[in-house]
Amino acid sequence: DKTYTGICQLGATTPSYDAETDVNQEFPTDHINDELIKQAVESLTGEIEQTPPVFSAKKVDGVRAYKAARSGKSIEVRKQEVNVKEFDLSRIELPQIDFRIKCSKGTYIRSMAYDFGKAVNSGGYLSALRRTQSGVYNVSNALTIDEFHTKLEGVLSSTDG
Repeated sequence: DKTYTGICQLGATTPSYDAETDVNQEFPTDHINDELIKQAVESLTGEIEQTPPVFSAKKVDGVRAYKAARSGKSIEVRKQEVNVKEFDLSRIELPQIDFRIKCSKGTYIRSMAYDFGKAVNSGGYLSALRRTQSGVYNVSNALTIDEFHTKLEGVLSSTDG
């Protein structure tokens, strides 16, 4: 399992489903209300089918999808089943929504943002992302660079002899 936090920007889409590429389409957001948001979260929780972004490392006919997409080739990425175990919202300040998602391996958070935009009858793309947990590794247990350096110096000095 992996856990992510991020920001979904509503009202627009991008070809990459994130801020790497420019906005290619804009949509209204004034119709989005709490009930629509709640329904969108529910529809994107549990076992769902998801289409990975064309700008992904997924292989299509032996070629990484992003390579084909960046060269302008049209490709079709197949849907896959993923499990979104938790989908929580921490801030709703339209057109932005902050979220936390706990999901199975293979889940594309960029696709979650895109699909969320569609679920609220608008557009959406990922404007920020942070992986906070991967398996047993959690960012809350991570070392700062200075802590790591100090620890490394201690290990290296104890092996000098």
